[in-house]
Amino acid sequence: MNFIKYALILNLIITIGACSMDDKNLKNNLKLNELNAQERRVIIDKGTESPYSGQYWNSNGKGTYTCRQCNYSLYKSTDKFDSRCGWPSFDDEIPGAVRRQLDADGQRTEILCAHCGGHLGHVFEGELLTDKNIRHCVNSISIQFVPDSIDSSSSNIGRALFASGCFWGTEYFMQAAKGVIKTTVGYTGGHTVNPTYKEVCTGSTGHAETVEVLFDKSKTNFEELAKLFFETHDPAEVNRQGPDIGSQYRTAIFYTDDDQKDIALKLKAILEKKGLKVATEITKSTAFYKAEDYHQQYYKNNGKRPYCHFYTKRF
Repeated sequence: MNFIKYALILNLIITIGACSMDDKNLKNNLKLNELNAQERRVIIDKGTESPYSGQYWNSNGKGTYTCRQCNYSLYKSTDKFDSRCGWPSFDDEIPGAVRRQLDADGQRTEILCAHCGGHLGHVFEGELLTDKNIRHCVNSISIQFVPDSIDSSSSNIGRALFASGCFWGTEYFMQAAKGVIKTTVGYTGGHTVNPTYKEVCTGSTGHAETVEVLFDKSKTNFEELAKLFFETHDPAEVNRQGPDIGSQYRTAIFYTDDDQKDIALKLKAILEKKGLKVATEITKSTAFYKAEDYHQQYYKNNGKRPYCHFYTKRF
């Protein structure tokens, strides 16, 4: 009994240590978008754009507003409202996405991206403008809009499929990458049609937990995303990642064309030349099945971070 207690405590310590290391690595290796002078004045130097001058003060499309500096999802369009103040206004944020702190003079409450610390604007309460009685007053220049409906057939939109253990962790890093438009978690590489999470967890369907990544080819490319894939999990692990064990947690790249295949093989060879025994499968993509809704954007929706994925510089 004492041995069992000791083992459980040791496992808890290792898990906490891994989470701490994940946070440290994430902050030290955060990949941020380049900002122009106007964007830096607001996002870094905490300036304010003129009212009625921003791109989104009067927009009403359906989608998600993300941080311009790190692509982290901040607000849903369903929480946006017309406050007639000249800046985009929201009466709620995605859980865990926005951090608050008092201005230096103690007069107002500043809001920042919880992921990268970029300045967004200020938050106000007690104005009775909506039932939630709160207004996030955000600079348009601090955010970007990602529509719910995306034409994936567009020649400027790329598609990639990555599996690296629990798809929650894989998506966490991919969705914050420069140029990524949308991520969807699901299942691919198996033989069962329309599998459920419960079925995939048995390991009998042959599927891997996979993230579908749609990206803007003018801002990034498959090679950059594939490098991120190799750097945010342990590609030497076979049929597991951290405490998650089973063929559904295998490391794999499901290429959509020969160019992706060649790039994946090249990167794998580079890592093997460095002495890493890479277990990553490089396989032609098959049908991708979207996972259940409660799995989508899991860490963003729950304000948490991965427990078995962390960033390690490899290239």
